[in-house]
Amino acid sequence: MRATVFRGVGDFGLEEVERPRASTGEAVVRVTSTTICGTDLHIVRGEYAVKPGLTLGHELVGVIEELGPGVEGFQTGERVLVGAITPCGQCHACLSGHLSQCGHGSGYEAMGGWRLGNTQDGAQAEYVRIPFAQANLAPVPAGLSDEQVLLLADIASTGFSGAESGGVRIGDTVVVLAQGPIGLCASLGARLMGAARVIGVDGDESRRAFARRMGVDVVLDPRNQDIVAEVRRLTGSGADVAIEALGAQETFETALRSLRPGGTLSSLGVYSGKLQLPYDAFAAGLGDHRVVTTLCPGGKERMRRLMAVVQSGRVDLTPLFTHHFALKDIRDAYELFGQRRDGVIKVVIHP
Repeated sequence: MRATVFRGVGDFGLEEVERPRASTGEAVVRVTSTTICGTDLHIVRGEYAVKPGLTLGHELVGVIEELGPGVEGFQTGERVLVGAITPCGQCHACLSGHLSQCGHGSGYEAMGGWRLGNTQDGAQAEYVRIPFAQANLAPVPAGLSDEQVLLLADIASTGFSGAESGGVRIGDTVVVLAQGPIGLCASLGARLMGAARVIGVDGDESRRAFARRMGVDVVLDPRNQDIVAEVRRLTGSGADVAIEALGAQETFETALRSLRPGGTLSSLGVYSGKLQLPYDAFAAGLGDHRVVTTLCPGGKERMRRLMAVVQSGRVDLTPLFTHHFALKDIRDAYELFGQRRDGVIKVVIHP
């Protein structure tokens, strides 16, 4: 089969590789739609280390091609959504309710439950092997397209979880730093959680315009506005929740300074290098602030719930897909996405 293989920093592309087979507890899924995540860019740029020879990608919708022994309740030919996080369902973390932080279970070594495109071959290919399939295959309801559910595998699940972990309450004001794919989904998640006002921040004009189209109430430009001062002007005392969705020192610090006393900073960014906590922004530790971090929730029940939200019409994520590519053009897709050209938000890859 064809797969997008990481060879080394800045070196990746399509190769012919052996098609996977399902062992006990596993499934093989024929990929009908996948995409590129910002984390994939971190990998190809050498900012997050994986082993050369790995197939990239962790967001997919597909059709069950093969079921290994012990996988019950599913059938070949069934359309499924698979989360970017594939918990085993049986380790201490999973049984404690922390599926994202799944341990190594059944011989898989992983950073949390993120395996696809990290510690095992991923989804930017024609077929992908799914570990712990019983816990991770989520049937797609009839009538929902690939594009309607594809972002639920990672980006939307992550963005929504920023609002969930941040404890957004009815009537809150929420500021979301960065309006890329995750930040936009965090903004939508804050609205779903009951926020009365969502303030989006981004230095890219096309992304600010896109945020307005997606219903973000106030959109600020950090290049010519003092974000902290403006948030305080709009709120009086600061935001109830600030969601950091970029993974940079500057945006983390701005998020912290934008909070009211007792507010929550919900961090979704993947940080490279050293992250510092300014003592004054943290009120010397006396401001009753709360800082929480979140790894994308996974598992079939999470996917089922998110698809129910889409099916109910509460949220439409399809506008975030601005570009489509064939698998053979995967390098062009990476270049466009990585350089943020042509107003790109997310791309769909069609194997």
